[in-house]
Amino acid sequence: MAQTQELFSSSLPQTLWCAEQVKTQEALLAKQQGISLSQLMERAGQAAFAYMQSRWPKARQILVLAGGGNNGGDAYVLARLAKLSGKQIQLLELGQVEGLPEEAHLAREAWLAAGGRAENLERINWQCDVVVDGVLGTGLASPLREPLMELFSRVNQTKAEVLALDIPSGLCADSGRNWGQVIQATATITFIALKQGLFTGQAAEYVGELVLADLGVGEAFEQQNQSSVKRLPRHLLDPMLAPRSRLAHKGHCGRALLVGGNQGMAGAIRMAAEACLRSGAGLVNVLTHGDSIGTVSYGRPELMVSAAALRQDQFLQQATCCVIGPGLGQDDWAKQLFIWALDAAVPCLVDADGLNLLAKQSLHRVDWILTPHPGEAARLLACSVAEVEVDRVSAARQIQARYGGVCVLKGAGTVIAGEEQQLSICCAGNPGMASGGMGDVLSGIIGGLLAQLAERYSLFEIACLAVNIHGQAADLAAKQGERGMLASDLMPFIRQRVNP
Repeated sequence: MAQTQELFSSSLPQTLWCAEQVKTQEALLAKQQGISLSQLMERAGQAAFAYMQSRWPKARQILVLAGGGNNGGDAYVLARLAKLSGKQIQLLELGQVEGLPEEAHLAREAWLAAGGRAENLERINWQCDVVVDGVLGTGLASPLREPLMELFSRVNQTKAEVLALDIPSGLCADSGRNWGQVIQATATITFIALKQGLFTGQAAEYVGELVLADLGVGEAFEQQNQSSVKRLPRHLLDPMLAPRSRLAHKGHCGRALLVGGNQGMAGAIRMAAEACLRSGAGLVNVLTHGDSIGTVSYGRPELMVSAAALRQDQFLQQATCCVIGPGLGQDDWAKQLFIWALDAAVPCLVDADGLNLLAKQSLHRVDWILTPHPGEAARLLACSVAEVEVDRVSAARQIQARYGGVCVLKGAGTVIAGEEQQLSICCAGNPGMASGGMGDVLSGIIGGLLAQLAERYSLFEIACLAVNIHGQAADLAAKQGERGMLASDLMPFIRQRVNP
């Protein structure tokens, strides 16, 4: 088993890559290792078979879907190994066999030489234990057509476990886009390096458990290439949260100014303000609508709450950061307060209606963090939500380029884009976060960390840390169940995570 485990790993590296970066390096990496591309394909099939054996040791009936490219070649290798081990294999060939790449053709010949054969679709017995998806891999770059749409739908209706090779077929390897129909995998084994589309967009719905088989060339690939895209492992940024000095007092921990909470929307600024406190800000001032003061201050006397009015410049002068937008609204009161708050000569966080107001103006700053959800991102880019969701990485980069600072595009696989092409994707979080107020809590966390850390760390680093804490706090809260989880349920876990 120790030898088997060396072929794949659930311990994933930090760096993410575009599929083309990996594809163009395969021949060079194989040559450096003194092996052929066929041998590299053999390693991929061996790793996939070893993982299948480890994950489903009792599986006997295996259906292998082999496409017309190198992903199909990996599938032929797995099918041959599985057959030789005594399993009962059905193999369905998809695409033109005559057009197979040389390595995939050799893998097919080896499968046939081992006594394998291809089945007709009409003769497939769908009552199997495992379906192996080797149809499309990372090469798909356009919407699916029939008959693959119907086939993928049929796979998704089976009760069998599904193992995807490299990436679930139908999912874009770079953006996580659904090209019309995606095979829903129980697990995905990806090869050589991690593709960024496995971590954002609609990937969370289809990838399942993810493991990496670097095929003995992953380390060389990482050393010889550069990527500005990173994933955020759980404890990567914890050193930013070093223990405080024994002499620390509230003045050392920053003063955050939060602006928002129009009539009927006090809850948003209230949750943001408490999350700011729970993240460790020394002092939190809230400027809100006069009608909201009671709601904001009730049950949290540590907040300093005042009715917002113009020419309250002492609040801007005292603040070490400013959060503008939760519950702000878009009426004249909100517009005037928005313009006033952006005069702060301190790092700012803009969220919610602050972003909707920003979309109507042409402003660019290097010292702010913008936290749109897909709808707000669409307004910032003057496009549709669908266009944002098609390529979340690109959308985050565009917002950052247009407005400056840092963009945090929220959603499954939150994307954080900073200056100089810096980009991270957060893997923490869960569907329980699909409830009102979660974005307000994130705004408060970012504000609390800005208040404490802006003098020592970049806005990009702070945004990454805050998004990680937010998602991890939600994962801890979800242990009692995802459905019915409230944004305020995160509060005790935020405190837990800022004290690693």
